[in-house]
Amino acid sequence: MRVMSLDVGDRTIGVAVSDLMKLIANGLETIKRTGVEQDFSRLDQLIKENQVSTVVIGYPKNMNGTIGERAQISENFADEMRRRFPSIQIVLWDERLSTVAANKVLIDADVRRNKRKKVIDKLAAVVILQNYLDSRQF
Repeated sequence: MRVMSLDVGDRTIGVAVSDLMKLIANGLETIKRTGVEQDFSRLDQLIKENQVSTVVIGYPKNMNGTIGERAQISENFADEMRRRFPSIQIVLWDERLSTVAANKVLIDADVRRNKRKKVIDKLAAVVILQNYLDSRQF
């Protein structure tokens, strides 16, 4: 079974998935948010196609560790994931600076701004998942 990570935003959801050995995170796609039912329908497809047992959701705490509006949105999303996918383990993972790290990778690779916008959420999901995988001993 694989681990999937989600970088949940207002307009998109970045998705990454691990390899079967749970060592390497790979970007899967960026879901354009069109509605709650459509979003969760696509996630259901991806979970089944990739044989996912755990979903890690980015949890953007404030730099001082407090819970702000964005983190509350992630908590609500995680609660809905637990309700819709009771057999899947749902984990909130501190993602402070994951988007900053993803953006730095793209800038260092000399990717133009308009192209960065298309992949930043997926790459942030990769950063979140890789940090999660690196912290675990499966």
